[in-house]
Amino acid sequence: MHEQPRQNPLSYSDFYPDHRSARPPVEGTVARGQLGADAYFYTGKLGTNPGDVMPFPVTKEVLERGQERYNIYCAPCHSRVGDGKGFIPSRGFSRMPPSYHIPRLQKAPLGYFFDVMTNGFGIMPDYASQVSPEDRWKIAAYIRALQLSQDATMADVPPGQKIPSEPPKFAEPGSGATLPKVVNETKSEPESGRGSDSGNGKEKQ
Repeated sequence: MHEQPRQNPLSYSDFYPDHRSARPPVEGTVARGQLGADAYFYTGKLGTNPGDVMPFPVTKEVLERGQERYNIYCAPCHSRVGDGKGFIPSRGFSRMPPSYHIPRLQKAPLGYFFDVMTNGFGIMPDYASQVSPEDRWKIAAYIRALQLSQDATMADVPPGQKIPSEPPKFAEPGSGATLPKVVNETKSEPESGRGSDSGNGKEKQ
């Protein structure tokens, strides 16, 4: 049991004609978790053309995950708003990435963005090894949300919501050691209770 016949990895072997102990996988072998039975999910294409539907429902959680992955992997070049003016191009990158808000990319199907992330495009490398297929789809959904956000009209704004939103009103701006105090619109005093002395319960004069 302690001295079983065996071969060290990549060692010489007299058993096989090519003398290699490490054998290639059987033809047609598929690694665990890499079957890829859903061709559209793994390629973003319907036949040879990119599709324009998501392979799963788009929820708030999907967009939040897409935003997180986008900000990590895409924003350094494409910027947080997708205008192509990210940090890397600003430091002398040889070619500015295109804005997602140009007509060509506004009309591009979702599968196109998925395919570019999977296989790369131009000087952009692929991100297939860094970003899972599911997250690539979530990024594509978030890119579409970015496009909508930058080209929205007043008709897209929910009733009662102001665009742009009003900035908060501060009773005190705060310092490096304290947070600013926001005025509560429903009360005459700021949210921090600035009008009372918490030490002795007496009202300040």
